[in-house]
Amino acid sequence: MNFNLSEEQRLLKDSVERLLDNSYGFDGRRMYQLGERGYSEAMWTRYAEIGLLALPFAERHGGFGGGAVETMIVMQAFGQALIIEPYLATVVLAGGVIRLGASEAQKADLIPAIADGRMRLAFYAESQSRYDLFDMETQAKNDGNEWILNGTKCPILHGETADNIVISARTAGD
Repeated sequence: MNFNLSEEQRLLKDSVERLLDNSYGFDGRRMYQLGERGYSEAMWTRYAEIGLLALPFAERHGGFGGGAVETMIVMQAFGQALIIEPYLATVVLAGGVIRLGASEAQKADLIPAIADGRMRLAFYAESQSRYDLFDMETQAKNDGNEWILNGTKCPILHGETADNIVISARTAGD
């Protein structure tokens, strides 16, 4: 099995690391935290400009069609720099739910807004589910033109700055 990065993956790794080396020192992070959103709006815009917010989404939805390795490369660089922008919450968690479970109409509406940085998301999970996203107890029942949710969710990562929140719930079955 070959664990070497492709040329494109090495370029991605180098460009993300270079961006963060030039923009994300200790003093910069501290300044970003004191801002209105608690992170850097300018860095969020920069992530959109270089395609990081579009990375894991299919090209037909406005993304770049990156996979798990490309996401890992970005997340590793973000972890090393201790970034505070809502990339994990928006692109990986909530974006992953949209990518894997949303209708085509929802994807067409949401993914371009995520990719260009206009939309920040958060994802409500359940504490008992941990890594098993199918382990959910929250129920959703349709009541005419609205849904009624019944259940308990755990605290939400970047919920205070999210434009929208993705909530998982069962509509039927186990």
